[in-house]
Amino acid sequence: MLIAYAVLGTFAGIMAGLLGVGGGLVIVPVLVMLWQADGLGGSQMVQLAIGTSLAVIVFTSLSSVRAHHQRGSVLWPVFWRLTPGILLGAGVGATLASALPQATLKMVFGIFELLVAIQMLLSLRRSVDTSTKRDLPGTLGMGLAGGVIGAVSALVGIGGGTLTVPFLDACKLRMQKAVGTSAACGLPIAVSGALSYMLLGWGNTQLPANSAGFVYGPALVGIAITSMLFAPLGAALAHRLPTSVLKKIFAGFLALLGIWMLGSQ
Repeated sequence: MLIAYAVLGTFAGIMAGLLGVGGGLVIVPVLVMLWQADGLGGSQMVQLAIGTSLAVIVFTSLSSVRAHHQRGSVLWPVFWRLTPGILLGAGVGATLASALPQATLKMVFGIFELLVAIQMLLSLRRSVDTSTKRDLPGTLGMGLAGGVIGAVSALVGIGGGTLTVPFLDACKLRMQKAVGTSAACGLPIAVSGALSYMLLGWGNTQLPANSAGFVYGPALVGIAITSMLFAPLGAALAHRLPTSVLKKIFAGFLALLGIWMLGSQ
């Protein structure tokens, strides 16, 4: 299993560096596959996979935020305006996920993954036409936006880039700044989400040994170490490989994972 976790982290790290796609979309379904075959996690296996994925993202997002900050692509005032809603929303998303039956949570994740795959296949993430863009909303609007981003991200175990980048792009931020700020927002999503999953699963007797609530320690260590080591390699390969083609191939892979999650009820 430790070798499987290391391989999963390597693949997720390279893909995150190469295509800018968060590892949660791969980590969660692959962990469910591994644990389903091994009988690990019981009736809340998916919650354990999502909580572990968010804990991994805490570590991977730290290096990502540092890299974007050094390039000057993080708009910290925007980050701080989104963060209160993100923190609250992530807690709400984790609470909802912990209460859902495993089959329902699998279905939610599978549908979300298919939507992301379709977005990537059709290259839907394009800059919004200038005439339709609006300025950033006020305090209430930013709080609501952060809440939705945090809740959905914590519900499915991702860093939120698939939601944050389109929102910021639609609010007249340059794409480079939107991506950098989105990367920074992944940290509070992951921290709030992971802590919530830990607390919500604490004392659950169905969970395996070496778990801290809905976070499984051996998987966290194995995936986090290799994903952090190999993400820079993916970023380097991005300048040498046809990323547009690879993105469509990866989208097909995500679609297969989503279909598997829907079919494995």
